[in-house]
Amino acid sequence: MKHENHQPVGAFKVRGGINLIAQLGAEERARGVMGASTGNHGQSIAYAAQLFDVAAEIFVPEGSNPVKVQAMRDMGAEVIEHGRDFDDAREKCQAAAEESGRRYIHSGNEPFLIEGVATYMLEILDEVEPDVVFVPIGGGSGAAGVCIAVAGKGARTRVIGVQSSAAPAAYRSWKEGTLVEDEMKTEAEGLATRTAFELPQQIMREHLSDFVLVDENEIKDAAWNALELTRNLVEFAGAAALAAAYKMRDELRGQTVAVIFSGGNLSPDQLRALARR
Repeated sequence: MKHENHQPVGAFKVRGGINLIAQLGAEERARGVMGASTGNHGQSIAYAAQLFDVAAEIFVPEGSNPVKVQAMRDMGAEVIEHGRDFDDAREKCQAAAEESGRRYIHSGNEPFLIEGVATYMLEILDEVEPDVVFVPIGGGSGAAGVCIAVAGKGARTRVIGVQSSAAPAAYRSWKEGTLVEDEMKTEAEGLATRTAFELPQQIMREHLSDFVLVDENEIKDAAWNALELTRNLVEFAGAAALAAAYKMRDELRGQTVAVIFSGGNLSPDQLRALARR
């Protein structure tokens, strides 16, 4: 288990936010940055912006995970709630960034984000070369980073992406070889995208070994098992990889398997509901 749930913002994305904002020039930093997020990408921007003294504005869907929203505000970001889902918030944010002149930070189509998050796979490969690694996918920056790290190190590891069957846009886009839109009904906000992103998809088409879907019940069971058996709080998106590994357990028997716990930002309400199950 790769415990990205123990990062400063409770998720792997902080690696990408720091790497990207570290690369910005003085003029871009002075103008400030903007991004849209269901939570963890926004936290990564807020954290990195605070490190480098850059103004940050984050658009989130209405009713977003309150733990993540409050964390962004506590780190000094201005948070604007807009729309019913991530893509509504993203479209509003892009328009606002064009009007304001601030640097818009896309949650997937950013080479420096992907480069930053790839470092967690390098850390795994420093310890062991697994036969298989399972990576949860929303926009796909994490999986794209894993693919690049595995290819760059010449590892034989199979990279398997995981998405919820209740929000399969990235899965379908990878299978069909073109960007598609689909429903977005998952409770795993880190997987909750209606559309796929071009840059991660390009990388995954070249390097991803397979892509599987898990259902909402399998994700929640995995989140509870992570808590009960490993004493780790893992949000639903982070539990998806464990759900897929368990689903494929017979096929994987005898192999070395890496599972990415991509984040641990469950809200108290989500945790109570999980315990009631």
